[in-house]
Amino acid sequence: MKRLRQMIDRIPFAAGNPSEIREALHRVQEALGRMENRQLMHARHDSIREYEFRVFSQWGEDGIIQFLIRNIAIRRKTFVEFGVENYVESNTRFLLVNNNWSGLVIDSNEKNVRYIKEDPIYWKYNLKAICEFVHRENINNILDGNDIKGDIGLLSIDVDGIDYWIWDAIDAISPAIVVVEYNHRFGPERKVTIPYDRKFIRGKAHHSTIYYGASLAALYFLGNRKGYAFVGCNTGGNNAFFVRKDLRPDCIMEVTVAEGFIAGQFRETRDAKDRLLYLSAKEEQEILSSLPLVEVK
Repeated sequence: MKRLRQMIDRIPFAAGNPSEIREALHRVQEALGRMENRQLMHARHDSIREYEFRVFSQWGEDGIIQFLIRNIAIRRKTFVEFGVENYVESNTRFLLVNNNWSGLVIDSNEKNVRYIKEDPIYWKYNLKAICEFVHRENINNILDGNDIKGDIGLLSIDVDGIDYWIWDAIDAISPAIVVVEYNHRFGPERKVTIPYDRKFIRGKAHHSTIYYGASLAALYFLGNRKGYAFVGCNTGGNNAFFVRKDLRPDCIMEVTVAEGFIAGQFRETRDAKDRLLYLSAKEEQEILSSLPLVEVK
């Protein structure tokens, strides 16, 4: 705690220099994350959600990932994450700075990638950032071209769109852990995804922005076919976690879709003028009912 107080006390001296302020705040975040991680290290819970804490992730993914890597024998401590924006908020940044993993991050926006390369973490850690619009025709070539192949530690997929189709296409790597976004609005039972469109952009596909991705049941089906056990979702109701079946220890329970499904409470529906609408779940369903979906088999 003394070290944490010292770090906080130094922040005002960075006034006038945004990069120094940001760096100081990141150090505080990291310190708090390490404290939470130590507190949960010897805990025993039935659900992965009980291990949640947030450092750089949007919800509690940091804590869940720390729990998983503590209990899975991971030979190559390398990650791949795409859809990272400027990487300030991500599922793998804490892995990078806390566990000293190496990784490849991908975003389709050149400004975001430039921001990452100017971040101090880019020289402090073994991180590579590239600008690519990922789809199923290019993902394996991107991985292979960056010497990411075979067994790796973790893959995180969050492109707000054709996530199902991209994971389905990936065969260049065999991650121990896969974190993939699901669209809770499709419910726990339907095995559906949006149709494949390599140029899919969420905001352009439908102004509501809720038409994207795949249902949890569809990802469960795909994961099982690819040799992965579904082990649960985060409390936020947007990320599903999978562990390679040959690496899953007994302390990490495999669950069914019905047991693991979480309905997100976040409201992000927008009107044609890009204004938040705060719609009910029923009203969101009415929007989605008119849009095409693919039943996966």
